[in-house]
Amino acid sequence: MDVNLFGSIRLASLLAACAIATGCAHDGAPRPAATLPPIAIHGNIQTFEIAPVLLAADAHYPGHYPGGATVKMGGIPNLFGEAAIPGYGSPGVADVATHAETQALRYSVAHPDLRVILTVSEGFYRIVARRSAGITKLADLRGKRIAAVANTSSGYFLNRMLASAGMTEADVTLVPISPLSAMPKALADGTVDVVTVWEPEVENAAAAIGDDAIQFSDSHVYREIFGLNTTAANLADPEKRRRIVAFVRSVIAASTALRADPAGAQALVSKSSGYDIGLVERAWHHQGYPATLVPDLLDTMVEEEKWLAALDKRPARDRATLATLIDGSVLEEARKP
Repeated sequence: MDVNLFGSIRLASLLAACAIATGCAHDGAPRPAATLPPIAIHGNIQTFEIAPVLLAADAHYPGHYPGGATVKMGGIPNLFGEAAIPGYGSPGVADVATHAETQALRYSVAHPDLRVILTVSEGFYRIVARRSAGITKLADLRGKRIAAVANTSSGYFLNRMLASAGMTEADVTLVPISPLSAMPKALADGTVDVVTVWEPEVENAAAAIGDDAIQFSDSHVYREIFGLNTTAANLADPEKRRRIVAFVRSVIAASTALRADPAGAQALVSKSSGYDIGLVERAWHHQGYPATLVPDLLDTMVEEEKWLAALDKRPARDRATLATLIDGSVLEEARKP
């Protein structure tokens, strides 16, 4: 990216953040009195889903001008001081944390005070398979070897896609592959017939087999609902709540900015993840950035809870219990002028 262009994007974001969240002096400089204490954010900084959060912390949170918002590797475990997910976390206690709704459901069993306060992004997942393995339609996945990550949103996507063709996981062979970056090679060398996971490794998998690739996707069957999460205790603390509301307002502003021009957010994702900017740009359209609470969140969680409960061999929680995990009051406050 041209340095001057990125500087212009960043300046525009700063001015927009100032106008939306804090107010500006006549010269466009932020008013120091409008800044807020630092806010601690944890999320998987190697994913595309986190893009609006990175941009909000970089250029929209009303305290960023001495670095008031930091995004560290991690997720929901950091809200509760739990051990980090190996390879996907760093120490520290978070005020807010990102994760897919699958993990919100999993962690809320032990921590019912978890609260989902914003849908940051939607992941439009896909399955990439080898035509040479005899796969021309979804039903042809029966009996095939599939690289997937169990107990995750992509695992649930596979479950739903199989179900749409009258199958279950028992009809295929799930092959765990780690690190995820090894999945494309496994598909290319025939270790597996199919790959499904979050971006950009699916993009890499499709590229690895070229014209041999066939893809299946259906966002009406399932799409990942990647959220911003906190705790009821944090929301009950007036000072923490003030910061959290301000950050949600910043994510809304950042999402508006990246939908209009994704270049700045793409550059941040490339920097944080280490993925080539060209790869980020190619796979970008497999994400959506609504910055709201999507209306079908609870419906999705109710159905997904049944799947997770069966995997974990526990009773599934009812709709009323799951509804308590969603708190729309923060979004309502953030939208106020």
